[in-house]
Amino acid sequence: MAYDFDTVVDRHGTASVKWDYEEKFTGLTGLLPLWVADMDFRAPPEIMDAIRQRVEHGIFGYVREPDSFYLAAAAWLQRRHAWTVPRDWMVTSPGVLPGLAAAIQAFTQPGDGIVIQPPVYHPFPIRVTSSGRRIVENPLVLRDGAWQMDLEGLERVIDSGTRMLILCSPHNPVGRVWERQTLSRLAAICRARGVLVVSDEIHNDLVMPGNRHTPIAAVSEESAANSVTLVAATKTFNLAGLGGSISIIADKDLRTRFEAVQHSLFGVANAVGVAAAEAAWRRGEAWLDELLVYIRGNDDLLRSFLAEHLPAIRVFPLEGTYLALLDFGGLGLSDAVLKERLLKEARVWFDEGTKFGRGGQGLQRLNLACPRSVLADALRRLEKAFAPKNA
Repeated sequence: MAYDFDTVVDRHGTASVKWDYEEKFTGLTGLLPLWVADMDFRAPPEIMDAIRQRVEHGIFGYVREPDSFYLAAAAWLQRRHAWTVPRDWMVTSPGVLPGLAAAIQAFTQPGDGIVIQPPVYHPFPIRVTSSGRRIVENPLVLRDGAWQMDLEGLERVIDSGTRMLILCSPHNPVGRVWERQTLSRLAAICRARGVLVVSDEIHNDLVMPGNRHTPIAAVSEESAANSVTLVAATKTFNLAGLGGSISIIADKDLRTRFEAVQHSLFGVANAVGVAAAEAAWRRGEAWLDELLVYIRGNDDLLRSFLAEHLPAIRVFPLEGTYLALLDFGGLGLSDAVLKERLLKEARVWFDEGTKFGRGGQGLQRLNLACPRSVLADALRRLEKAFAPKNA
């Protein structure tokens, strides 16, 4: 490989949420954290060069995204996803979650219903309830060991006050890359029932070999007109601390309403983040291709290790994201006991499935975006704590 994913970089002392706050969050020390969804890899050197050049200029006054930023984003979406996005569809946001918050404010009213599909990224219900809206649950279902959307159930739960569905695509934490046919049916149901689809596609580039991401707005012209798509370079290239995202809205009226809320809530762009994102979209492709191969290798190691040493722990198929979802249900432990044993005996820190809502019982989310030696250490710790002789 031309890029280095094996070097272990010490992140302590950088105010890292993942590495610097274990005692505050858990009351423990010495844990191996594989929970927060950021990578333990340095950003690509091509991006680092762009950041250095911007920093060396030395002035960080108010900025706006230049035309070259939008052109780079559009070219990236065309190359990676065969999706043609006109410049005027794009509205910048400080991040995907701020974009989601703005969409909720722009397109719904207090008391309106918003559909989520748990187990799902836990800030979704927080954004819904904190804005005074009502959660409408359409849980995913397990069929033959794979997570699926319950589209028949979706038609049943949508009521006269339901105005929005928040789609997670690819899905965090279950790792699904939704098939085009599934997205087409979802879009048709929502359009027929007057429900706007807001699609969090921050993991759109993190798709394992053999799978292909379909943007919800690329399914059809009708789907594009009834959706808001949230994308960013931050997850793909480990730039989360720099912020920034793009909200893609084809319908002019929806876009006008969204922009009005955005202008009332958020300020100017992050100067360094703009430079980093543009460099990522222009020069980051080779790094990303190697990253995906490396993540797949980590996933292979996880599966082979558990199959040999801890067969009671099941791993769901990983199609997208770098987040493996483990099912500890075969150990017969309550969620509280499982969490305690992971932290105090295995000394590993994952994200517990209950955080992601209904369907998360017995599950744990493990971040594979780390050097392979770190993952191997975590697996040895699991074996020591949960091997059959200790179970």
